[in-house]
Amino acid sequence: MSSFKFLIGGKLVDGDQKMTVINPATEEPVTTECPRASVAQVNAAVAAAKAAFPAWSATPIAERRKLLHKMADVIDANADEIARLLTMEQGKPLMFATGEVHNMAADVRALVNLDLPVKVLEDSDTRRAEQHRRPLGVVAAIIPWNFPIALLGTKLPTALIAGNTLVVKPAATTPLATLKLGELIADVLPPGVINFIADANDLGDVLTKHPDIRKISFTGSTATGKRVMACAAESLKRVTLELGGNDAAIVLDDVDPAAAAQGIFMGAFFNSGQVCIALKRLYVHEKVYDAVVEELARIAKGAAVGNGLEPGVMFGPLQNKMQYEKVKGFLEAGKKDGRLVAGGETGDKGYFIRPAIVADIQEGSALVDEEQFGPVLPVIKFSDVEDALARANASPYGLGASVWSSNLDRALAVANRMESGTVWINKHLELANHLPFGGAKASGMGVEMGEEGLNEFTQLQVVNIAKAPKAAA
Repeated sequence: MSSFKFLIGGKLVDGDQKMTVINPATEEPVTTECPRASVAQVNAAVAAAKAAFPAWSATPIAERRKLLHKMADVIDANADEIARLLTMEQGKPLMFATGEVHNMAADVRALVNLDLPVKVLEDSDTRRAEQHRRPLGVVAAIIPWNFPIALLGTKLPTALIAGNTLVVKPAATTPLATLKLGELIADVLPPGVINFIADANDLGDVLTKHPDIRKISFTGSTATGKRVMACAAESLKRVTLELGGNDAAIVLDDVDPAAAAQGIFMGAFFNSGQVCIALKRLYVHEKVYDAVVEELARIAKGAAVGNGLEPGVMFGPLQNKMQYEKVKGFLEAGKKDGRLVAGGETGDKGYFIRPAIVADIQEGSALVDEEQFGPVLPVIKFSDVEDALARANASPYGLGASVWSSNLDRALAVANRMESGTVWINKHLELANHLPFGGAKASGMGVEMGEEGLNEFTQLQVVNIAKAPKAAA
């Protein structure tokens, strides 16, 4: 295993401490030599970003774009190395890890091609008013453990193309692929424009309270998001928070159960259910309920679960022991409150849980009411669409939702009343870098990706110019 370094101020440096990173498929260390930052190193990273900001923000956007395209090329060229590390520390199958790395490169290329034009709001005899988008300064990007590379790809390009500089902090259990990426791009951008550190889940407050950080872009749990927001409030930092979800799907009575079940299954179980916008509550009309449950159970029983480095595996382990134990608790609640029809088996080694389908369950069970963030899907029967809508919307979360129907008009009528930032029809779990993504209610604030996501990394400024009155004829 190669050594790992921080990138601070353009230099690759050791951590002031070290920590162990565990492979969740084997419960063995990937490395015991992962660098762990001190408070001084966090401060150094922020200072480096602050020092680099004046020159980077003054660099023409075309030149910034050219450098970021070069960075994307470096990521693509080293995708195999980054992806293997990602699988070893995160657990996901290698083909999905490789796709995640290439998707980040694609997101960089797409998002840095966005522009920040000056908009003329008024040009009259007495006034010219222009709307500008200015960079904020130093941005902290805090990345979760489920998609360390992909979610960096939704933050990095928009932050940097807008003229900001960046400090990146990956999750404590998945820092390696991110640090390796930092090492690979160390010579692409000017020193200090992007900096990489890692901690043992103990320096988040130092970063989010830091007086020289102007914005925090955070993806993670709602509980941690509240903490981030509280820390940011001390100095009125900007925040973008992409938080938890308990996504509901409503299956109407006119679906083809076999066809719908395929999309539903992957919408629920991709990345072993460790997706903020995974389908987590499935409401199915009584007319097709038994057929949908049967089809989901059939797919679950054939799921290929195992070490992500093994060929043919589609579902890896839970990423860490804490989440593994939490999901086992949800599984037990499902067995008590409903009927386990498929899956749920655990292994002797590694944090594995086979995709589980739980039928005949209702609200009031923790499996339905809370975000399980794992491979256990509750399937809830309904007879009236209005009732299903009310139950789906009753959650404090509102990240994603979906409606499944063979009739588009019927599906749209339901979709338009679902309280979530994204609603899909006849699919779930699809994002695109030109489409803004954000949550409603306790699922966050602000958006990522698309033009709206770029604007989140800027300060709107209006330049209001007086015009001299025209001389009388």
